[in-house]
Amino acid sequence: MSPAHSLETLDLDLSSLPFKDGNAASHGGHLKDASVYWCKMQPEKFGFSVQHSRPDYEKSKSNTTELIKSGTVRPRKVYIALGSNLGSRISIIESACRELSQRGIKITRTSALYETKPMYVLEQEPFINGAETNLHPIQLLDTLQSVEKCLGRKKTIDKGPRSIDLDILLFDNQVYEHDRLSIPHKAMLDREFVLRPLCDLIPEQTHPSSPHSTTYKKYLNSLPRSSSAPSPLTPISLRLAPITASLPSRSTHVMAILNLTPDSFSDGGLHASQPTALLSTLHSFFLAGTTILDVGGQSTRPVAPQVTADEELSRILSTIKYIRSNTSFDNLAISVDTYRASVASAAIESGADIVNDVSAGAMDPEMLPTVAKLGCTIILMHMRGNPSTMGQLTDYPSGVVVGVATELLRRVRAAEAAGIFRWRIMLDPGIGFAKTQSQNLELLRRFDELRNWEGLRGLPWCVGASRKGFIRKVTGVKEPKEAIWGTAATVAAAVQGGADVIRVHDVKEMAAVVKMADAIWRIEKGSD
Repeated sequence: MSPAHSLETLDLDLSSLPFKDGNAASHGGHLKDASVYWCKMQPEKFGFSVQHSRPDYEKSKSNTTELIKSGTVRPRKVYIALGSNLGSRISIIESACRELSQRGIKITRTSALYETKPMYVLEQEPFINGAETNLHPIQLLDTLQSVEKCLGRKKTIDKGPRSIDLDILLFDNQVYEHDRLSIPHKAMLDREFVLRPLCDLIPEQTHPSSPHSTTYKKYLNSLPRSSSAPSPLTPISLRLAPITASLPSRSTHVMAILNLTPDSFSDGGLHASQPTALLSTLHSFFLAGTTILDVGGQSTRPVAPQVTADEELSRILSTIKYIRSNTSFDNLAISVDTYRASVASAAIESGADIVNDVSAGAMDPEMLPTVAKLGCTIILMHMRGNPSTMGQLTDYPSGVVVGVATELLRRVRAAEAAGIFRWRIMLDPGIGFAKTQSQNLELLRRFDELRNWEGLRGLPWCVGASRKGFIRKVTGVKEPKEAIWGTAATVAAAVQGGADVIRVHDVKEMAAVVKMADAIWRIEKGSD
């Protein structure tokens, strides 16, 4: 990898931090049974710590809880930078988040994970940035330092590579000065790798020391344009590199559809009944350039019968396990096409990597919390109602682009509230689901507007228009398999609009379309 740098940004939300020795009034603290100590941090770190004896800790925690409930203590937000540039960086970041949670810290929201170039020591791997959290105040010191220690943080050279870094950026809207600590960090407004993830969370908030009430978004926009802007990363599998949705030169993933339902219109139930045919199809998909296999055991056609979760699992688990046992498919990611939390859980535990939910977690209230616990990536698709009612729910008073964007944004917020990291979220506009023919065409035509919608920008998108009914109507063909040329046009349009994953039936042909479309549109800015 070429030399690169970044810092990391994690946001945390603290309830009131207690102070003593006469500082309570000036800092808004209310607790008497907790001690706060400013401590010397490592040169590249900025933050503060809280230390307690075990009896004081338990008493302070109990007092804080009661004060918060009574309204005496106002919860305070703290934004913390989190990052890594050694080892399996995303895994380390997520391990740090899990360690925080296990120490009683609830992560309420995260930014994207950004990869940026090193600022000081160039011969090091990029950092990855992220997150916002709701944190109990008196655990601050023990939590941050113990997490770093737990994850093997060892300093080698000043501002050099490190496996994990946890730095406090902001404490509410207040200013703290100490000879060993400055909050806010004095250099944060000059650093794109700090401002960009911060703007995922609080773009319109102003800096506590800003004399002009300038928002973080304005500070970010005022910085000189860098030759390589920070790019958000979305992990999809340990077997594949993360998706970099903001890189103009990124390649488009081909997701092959593998329906294992006996009534599938795409293969007539062939794969559900003939193992030999399944193996042949898997090999053909892989050789054609498939990187993601979407396995489904429940049809989402409007007239399709809904089977039980057990029946759905019986159709897909053996295939998932077989793929994972076959080394020929080591570089193939698996997504499970389901709206049931129990099916998603069993599939991920059997070797699947991604949950692809046509309802964006709306049809099963346990889906989003389950995915948060699984720690996998989820595709949130736009749909209204359910497969049997969606055809009557196509009224979008403000237009289909506005409707899809605002409704998907609500599902993103729901996923974040359930504990899913933002860098684990992908989106799907739901072509053919609760949309008319003209609305499907408009979404493809204006797809770039959808990608750049405020609150959705930077998230990767999957588009699945393959063999849909509106294609057959436009092209005048009757059978789904005859819609190949119309599907090709939608694939090219989706790539031009910025799709990161194309979900298709006719893999060999559409992989060729994707390859050509990438050659036309996926190039570095300024390239010939």
